[in-house]
Amino acid sequence: MSILINKNTRVITQGMTGKTGQFHTRMCREYANGKECFVAGVNPKKAGENFEGIPIYGSVADAKAQTGATVSVIYVPPAGAAAAIWEAVEADLDLAICITEGIPVRDMMEVRDRMRRENRKTLLLGPNCPGVITPDELKIGIMPGHIHRKGRVGVLSRSGTLTYEAVAQLTELGLGQSTAIGIGGDPVNGLKHIDVMKMFNDDPDTDAVIMIGEIGGGDEEEAAYWIKEHMKKPVVGFIAGVTAPAGKRMGHAGAIISGGKGTAQEKLEIMDACGITVTKNPSEMARLLQVLL
Repeated sequence: MSILINKNTRVITQGMTGKTGQFHTRMCREYANGKECFVAGVNPKKAGENFEGIPIYGSVADAKAQTGATVSVIYVPPAGAAAAIWEAVEADLDLAICITEGIPVRDMMEVRDRMRRENRKTLLLGPNCPGVITPDELKIGIMPGHIHRKGRVGVLSRSGTLTYEAVAQLTELGLGQSTAIGIGGDPVNGLKHIDVMKMFNDDPDTDAVIMIGEIGGGDEEEAAYWIKEHMKKPVVGFIAGVTAPAGKRMGHAGAIISGGKGTAQEKLEIMDACGITVTKNPSEMARLLQVLL
């Protein structure tokens, strides 16, 4: 068991013929069961060709019909990425993972609103995210595979590099991960902290969770209130951006404090009040979790 993906997942790469798509598809195929899992690429101009033995189709719908794939990963450049997400949604995939950074906010608002309005079943991870990995089974995205090891701790983060930090700490302590998920740092995105926490709570192979947030928005607070009422497993929390000044964007497009709301201190206080074990020191995340176990 794991959440979102496992060794039997079948994956389409949208944008596989570009340099980034080729590089990361290759890396993902070399990890664990990747060779069996990456079954198709999509490029309307190169349908009928292949990339290192992976057939390329003209559309996501074609790729799904021919291969039975249920997940797509998107490396399409920013101008066309929202349309690529919508193509995956229209093909009724279970999950679309968008790695692309710098998608215009308006494009994302249109796609997300349409997904909601039409009540589509496809889950969206990202954009501007590192992807998802179930160690020793499958990685979809740009995370370094070698730092992960199979275990029973879920990792969930808005920041890519802090995902890797938490994972490396857990691996060093011999704890390992059930699934590690980067949800991305854009202001308009798909799965939120609360959505992934619900999945980890229901997953019999996850015993505890590290939840990493950032300044800006109210997603971490919403998740914290849900955790207080429903979570059956211990959670360690960290918020990046304690020293960030109000009104200044920090790194991610969504990491901005506005109107005094969304500060790291405010988030940490709410998380603490909701029973989450919080730390202001990112190097302590795994050690704190080990104590809770």
